[in-house]
Amino acid sequence: MASADTEVMTTALHITLITETFPPEINGVANTLGRLCDGLRARGHQVELVRPRQGCDQQLGSDDELMLCRGWPLPGYPGLQWGQSSMHKLLRRWKRHRPDVLYIATEGPLGLSALRAARRLGISVVSGFHTNFQQYSNQYGLGLLTRLLTHYLRWFHNRSTMTLVPSVSQRMELERRHFERLALLSRGVDSQLFHPAKRLNALREQWGLAEEDIAVIHVGRLAPEKNLGLLKRTFDTLKSSYPQRTLKLIVVGDGPQRQELENEMPEAIFCGTQRGEALACHYASGDVFLFPSLTETFGNVVLEALASGLGVVAYDQAAAAQHIRHGYNGVLAMPGDESAFCDAAAWLLEERETLRNVRLNARQHASRQGWATIIEQFEGQLRGACVQRQALPDAALLP
Repeated sequence: MASADTEVMTTALHITLITETFPPEINGVANTLGRLCDGLRARGHQVELVRPRQGCDQQLGSDDELMLCRGWPLPGYPGLQWGQSSMHKLLRRWKRHRPDVLYIATEGPLGLSALRAARRLGISVVSGFHTNFQQYSNQYGLGLLTRLLTHYLRWFHNRSTMTLVPSVSQRMELERRHFERLALLSRGVDSQLFHPAKRLNALREQWGLAEEDIAVIHVGRLAPEKNLGLLKRTFDTLKSSYPQRTLKLIVVGDGPQRQELENEMPEAIFCGTQRGEALACHYASGDVFLFPSLTETFGNVVLEALASGLGVVAYDQAAAAQHIRHGYNGVLAMPGDESAFCDAAAWLLEERETLRNVRLNARQHASRQGWATIIEQFEGQLRGACVQRQALPDAALLP
């Protein structure tokens, strides 16, 4: 006769995923959650999604797999919603159809109400640390709130059975701040979508580049927390180091800093937001990828750039620290050392063969970083939370 634990390990789970952002919204968190949700459903699990209503949801109603709630605009993030607290609605729903485990991906009012409801009902909770909000607060001139925000995030995550973090460096940082029960869940990449074969000469011609010219590309949200002032400094270094070569700076993405960046870098080509095949073609049509951010929990774009066969320049943290071997499949600088970042980019262009080899190695590495293994690991972590759920601390709930 099989044990109870064996039965749990072989049966489908009822998993509820709570998030403020989800596809078709464009950001790393939404992309990751879409992949995890689809992957769990493909493995036979019932996945219930709880999120704010998006602009495309006007004719959509809630059902067994989807609960929509009201949202408020998130300052500085047009199109994104901050989910409204829905504790009583969640209690009624989960008393009728009790989930086996929750995955709370965002820590706003919606996530907090889900945490409270789960504690009241005795449901296992796994939380995800997806965004460094406490670091973002400094970038937006809210430094006084950083300590308070860190305190809240620690309070929130320490009341879950387990908190999943995407990188070793993130785990070390949170452990230093006394976050408990941390586990690693990395990210994957669709290496068939993001592929060097998507390179388009016609697109490069639009950028004014011939085959031997260099497209220096950045992909991401154009916002203060992304440290984008370093794009101009690095590109200027490359131009002064290689005056005989034709180089163009290509910026893909949108955000509140776009107009400022366009004014500072009038020679750069701003392509706006790109999705799907178009995004893959923009990546593959580049040569060098600059990623100057210092606030990432992971940085999905690093893996997408590696899969596209680009020479990636990044700081030695998060996804870059995990996936780049300096001088082999990309180049790294110590976090915050802008001169070293510029020098690393310049080294890539010293010899054509150097850049060629780095790009080949980047593609080879990324092609082995698929989502299937990540989703299987995530499933195991959710099952573990069901089997070995710890008693949650008896701390008073926030008002």
